[in-house]
Amino acid sequence: MHIISYKKIRQFSLIHPQSKNSLENWYRIVKHEEFRTFADVRRLFPSADQVGSFTIFNISGNHFRLICVIKYFEKTIYLRHILTHSEYDTGKWRSDKWFRTT
Repeated sequence: MHIISYKKIRQFSLIHPQSKNSLENWYRIVKHEEFRTFADVRRLFPSADQVGSFTIFNISGNHFRLICVIKYFEKTIYLRHILTHSEYDTGKWRSDKWFRTT
């Protein structure tokens, strides 16, 4: 999968250095995959969730959340947010222009 953009991982890791190894591990795994459906994602990441148009990954034992849009046909993952658990719980990420519930 093509991941856009690694810059978000790098920036988040600077602020939250304890997330760095887990985020880089997620990146290394995902860039070599070719997900065709959400079921493919769940086989590799059983805790991943589909919330509307977003796919959400638990990072570092659920301390962080990586929120993205996966365009399966394009083989592209668009990173939209990487949040702490408390930032995720505020729900502000739902106001992202890419978030759709249908």
